[in-house]
Amino acid sequence: MRSSSGQSTVEVIGLLPLLLAVGLGVASLLSAGAAEQAAGGAAEAGAVALLQGRDARAAARASLNGWPKQRTRVVVKGRRVTVRVTPRGPLGARLRAEVTADAGAGP
Repeated sequence: MRSSSGQSTVEVIGLLPLLLAVGLGVASLLSAGAAEQAAGGAAEAGAVALLQGRDARAAARASLNGWPKQRTRVVVKGRRVTVRVTPRGPLGARLRAEVTADAGAGP
């Protein structure tokens, strides 16, 4: 019989890239979920500001805290506010969270 000492170490080292890939995927999905929540809140704040006659873009940006503030694009077109937030992380540039809020029918 051959000695099997060290075989488990080799197996664990072989699994490390897979574990790393799974970990990065989970972190990216969590970051994308947080980006979607931030975009939704900002779009809603912008729509409310439109209804109150205030600057929707400024209201949407003011509602963001932390990292989403630097990774946000706000577009106001008529009575529609669209907020796009790019998540953090290694896959963040490939993922986007985009939420549109409508301020209702125009006058």
